Amino acid sequence: MSTSLTEAVRLFAPTLPLAVALSGGADSTALLLACADKWPGQVHAFHVHHGLQTAADDFERHCRQVCQVAGVPLHVRRVDARHAPGQSPEDAARRARYQAFEALALDTIGLVAIKDIALAQHADDQVETLLLALSRGAGLPGLSGMPSRWVRAGLNYHRPLLQVPGPELRAWLSDRGTAWIEDPSNADSRYTRNRIRAELLPALEVAFPQFRSTFARSAAHAAQGQGLLIELAELDLAQVGVPPELTLLQRLSRPRQANLLRHWLHSQFAAVPSTAQLAELLDQVAACTTRGHHIRIKVAAGYVERRGAGLHWYNPALSS
Repeated sequence: MSTSLTEAVRLFAPTLPLAVALSGGADSTALLLACADKWPGQVHAFHVHHGLQTAADDFERHCRQVCQVAGVPLHVRRVDARHAPGQSPEDAARRARYQAFEALALDTIGLVAIKDIALAQHADDQVETLLLALSRGAGLPGLSGMPSRWVRAGLNYHRPLLQVPGPELRAWLSDRGTAWIEDPSNADSRYTRNRIRAELLPALEVAFPQFRSTFARSAAHAAQGQGLLIELAELDLAQVGVPPELTLLQRLSRPRQANLLRHWLHSQFAAVPSTAQLAELLDQVAACTTRGHHIRIKVAAGYVERRGAGLHWYNPALSS
């Protein structure tokens, strides 16, 4: 079953003081005010000014008004979120946002030493994430959806609203007479996520009224399975070595080789191989039976190559 905003915040137990990422939209506004109601004087708002839209200044002004009325301190960070060639705009904005959160948290150390940050993604966002993953043929990492909590750069991030439907948040704000900002980019049908929100979610509501809770349950099952695969990869990596030694790697089954190599590349270098890249790498590992066998395969922004008895990954752009 879905959870109400009030119940979600009641169950939320971060370390105080808490920062809430505030965009000015309905979701983050509702989360901020609900948290401020629960922990008066212990909640701060972090606003990232991306500078990507002409409305960005309006977002900041609105956030200042909301925080002034609620008595919540607002901390603003301006970033350059433009994407580099070959980088997706969404990824560039996400990276800039997390870097801004880290900078804002550092700025508060002399005042309140914030270590916990709450983000307002909700049940509808989780469903959109799963549908996007399915459309891309994702494996368990993608089908696990968004985690409810994780640690990054020494900060504890939380998503306490993943069981709360989006319409519930807007209804809660309307009952309070609180306005919010609608991001104009949310209506842009060029973005797949927006098409899912506008076309698929209403159809799912009709066909499967409980889709938010059942999708969340599937994501939880996938996350559990992915956790076990990570444990297995770490055990195998301890036996094969870092970097992986070819003769030891070849003793594993092909699925375990794939699991190990995927984990090694992601955990060590934040490199995620495509399905085709990983299949080619596995084929080369199987064919590598002589001392002179050469391996050099493009993976993410770099290359996996054979060096002596083992495999290594490097990025030429970082090596020069």
